[in-house]
Amino acid sequence: MQKSGVFQRYRRIGYILFHQDLCFHELYKGLKVVSVDKKISYWINLSEYDLDTAKSMLKAKRFLYVGFMCHQTIEKILKAFWQFKFSEIPPRTHNLAFLSSKVEILNLFPEVYVDLLDELEPLNIQTRYPEYKDFINERFDQKYADTMYRQTLEMHQWIKQQLLQQCKNT
Repeated sequence: MQKSGVFQRYRRIGYILFHQDLCFHELYKGLKVVSVDKKISYWINLSEYDLDTAKSMLKAKRFLYVGFMCHQTIEKILKAFWQFKFSEIPPRTHNLAFLSSKVEILNLFPEVYVDLLDELEPLNIQTRYPEYKDFINERFDQKYADTMYRQTLEMHQWIKQQLLQQCKNT
């Protein structure tokens, strides 16, 4: 079966492992391994790729893109959750609160994650348009971008842990 261009690209750089027609994403906890279906794994891997990109942007002092990639990271891990919950392609939305609510994880978030959602929510749009660029550039200094990255990393790990735990229980 021919895979799409995105699958081919990620397969070449090692983000998705194909074994026959299955794709496995593994979480090692002691000797336990959790395997999830290829569509869920696809979204998890994209979210991790975006998180790595955010880290690279932070190192390069491209702070505007740290915020954008942090938004993309959380959006894609939530879409992995959507894929798991509904066994369907996630909607084409960038609304983090909507995705969190629909996959029934919003009410489980610690308050700090709810605050982070509020910070991340506008960054998908605002980073793309020139009228917001100066406002965002003033706000995004090294300290702010570093804090946003660390909080996104923590939130991503928390959501992923919740997702993999639910996968394990099914």
